Amino acid sequence: MQKILVTGATGSLGEAIVKEFAQKGYFVYIHYNSNKIKAEEILKDIGNNGELLTFDIKDKQSIKDTLKDIEVDVLVNNSGITRDNLFFWMSDEDWEDVIETNLNGMFRVTKAIVPKMIKKKNCSIVNISSISGIAGNAGQTNYSASKGGIISFTKSLALELGRYKIRVNCVAPGLIESEMTKDLDKSIAKSIPLRRYGKPQEVANAVYFAATNEYLSAEVINISGGMVR
Repeated sequence: MQKILVTGATGSLGEAIVKEFAQKGYFVYIHYNSNKIKAEEILKDIGNNGELLTFDIKDKQSIKDTLKDIEVDVLVNNSGITRDNLFFWMSDEDWEDVIETNLNGMFRVTKAIVPKMIKKKNCSIVNISSISGIAGNAGQTNYSASKGGIISFTKSLALELGRYKIRVNCVAPGLIESEMTKDLDKSIAKSIPLRRYGKPQEVANAVYFAATNEYLSAEVINISGGMVR
């Protein structure tokens, strides 16, 4: 049975990704930091065909200790936060917290998992970026910088790991129905060519495609309903 690790699995996107791969027969490592109740609910929903993993994405040692014996076929780096503000009013803490979580956390988890992938071969990494990392967004210099960094990280790592038959791709969602967008003005949907927000399941479908297509690597899948072109 193939195995997958999904970080940030208790959010809307993470939950959809977990369930998509579980339905396809994967054993899923469900990562959470504080929301144990939600993680347990997700595990129950997939018929206990997985295992809960907990660590702080900003804690180097916690990541190393938790993942030292974990071997997977697919890694989905999904953990992410926002701390939005216009640059003039953005605090050092808001900048550092987003970079530390979104970019450095991805680096540390990938660093812990890749050596075992190299031995295993024919594995896949999917990093969750954002259209903010492609086009930028006012009030999100920290988030856009972190998500743009994820895209560059993806392309560079794909070049390094291709010789080991490890594919590295990126999925960049637009406005998706989730915790991060629930408080946004719904009229924003009018600026999207498809005139609606995306659904978490639609992103999960893209992640599954990116993870399983055996000739796809170093790519960014923009799933934004045409919002970013």
